[in-house]
Amino acid sequence: MASLGFNLGFSLSNLQIQHRRKVPASGSARVVSCISSSSSSSSPQAPPSPPPEIELEFFAPKPGSDGSYPVNKAKAVSGAKLMRSIMQDNKIELYAAYGKVMNCGGGGSCGTCIVEILEGRDLLNERTDTENRYLKKKPESWRLACQTIVGNKENSGKVVVQRIPQWKK
Repeated sequence: MASLGFNLGFSLSNLQIQHRRKVPASGSARVVSCISSSSSSSSPQAPPSPPPEIELEFFAPKPGSDGSYPVNKAKAVSGAKLMRSIMQDNKIELYAAYGKVMNCGGGGSCGTCIVEILEGRDLLNERTDTENRYLKKKPESWRLACQTIVGNKENSGKVVVQRIPQWKK
C-alpha cells in the first residue's frame, strides 16, 4: 500500500489493512488501523526553541529639533528577511525623495535604497555583486537594503543602521 503523508507533523506510513469482508452492495470494504511507532505519548517533547532574532535600530538621516537623531526599532528572525522588507513592514522610511518615485521595487537595479551599517556588519550577508557595482566608490559600511539579508538563521545580535547616509552632514 502506498504511504500517505501530511504536513501536520505526523506520517500515515504505518497504515495496515486489518481485514476484508464482503459487503453486498459494493463488493468489499477495508478496515484500516494505524499503528504508531513513536513513543511521544509516554515522554513529553520539549517545545522547540524560538528562532534567533536580530534587533535593528534605524537612525534618521537628519537630527530632530532637539538635536538628537530619531530612532526606529525593529526585530527580525535571523536570516528570514531582507533589510528593505523589514523597513517596509515596520513603516520605516527608506528612500530619499528621488527614490520614492524612481525605485525599482527591490530588484537591485536602481541603487536608491542605500543604508549605512554603523554596528553589526558581521550579522549581515556579504556584499553582493549588485552592491559592488552600485557602491564601488562608497564606503564598505554602505549597503543596498534590497540586497542585505539580516542574519544567517543561526546568529543573533544588534544591527545599527543609518538611513539615507548621503544626507549626513
